[in-house]
Amino acid sequence: MKVGEFELADEVFAGEINDGLLWESIKHYRAALRQGTASTKSRNQVSGAGKKLWKQKGTGRARVGSIRTPLWRGGGTVHGPKPRSYDYAFPQKKLMGALRSAISAKIADGKITVVDSFEVPEAKTKLFRTALDKLEAGKTTLLVESSRKLDEKLYLGSRNLAGVELVLSSEVHPYDLLRYEHAVFSKDAIDALQETLKKFVSKRSKATETRKTAAQKEVA
Repeated sequence: MKVGEFELADEVFAGEINDGLLWESIKHYRAALRQGTASTKSRNQVSGAGKKLWKQKGTGRARVGSIRTPLWRGGGTVHGPKPRSYDYAFPQKKLMGALRSAISAKIADGKITVVDSFEVPEAKTKLFRTALDKLEAGKTTLLVESSRKLDEKLYLGSRNLAGVELVLSSEVHPYDLLRYEHAVFSKDAIDALQETLKKFVSKRSKATETRKTAAQKEVA
């Protein structure tokens, strides 16, 4: 791995970190991960006859209609969970805004590194471990590569590293960036991601950034 220099666009990463948007994106991501397989039986699904156990009046006992009543042990469950999907629609513009904030947070903390490429002579886990140690990548590391540059050596060499995950630039999520201590991007990956994020920068943000730049020039 060769460490390189890359100029980030201020219009994309110079804005304020939106903590609320990050929380929303992670909530949506984790909701989509839920299996939603919890299931209970209602009174029409539990075993037992539907015959009235005793007559309504004259016995001195409480009235009851069926042995499957939710009031009794072994009866049905009222309003219990049923298998369902917890996923819900999340606007792409909000997701891109959260991703922009997550990368900005990593930059502010000094926890992001850009390398020219992830090329190594062999698909050896030891070589990747040595390279990451030289980069001082920390205990957990997220490797982000462009889909056009992903090769078998990178996949095979990094898959057995503890605390290391490899994702594509087109699939990286704010949850991934906040979950791992350090992020290592290839130059192609950060370039592709930056171009994608530029399309979702609002006109208001661009205008604000332009005013800030003009104000700084006037002060200088």
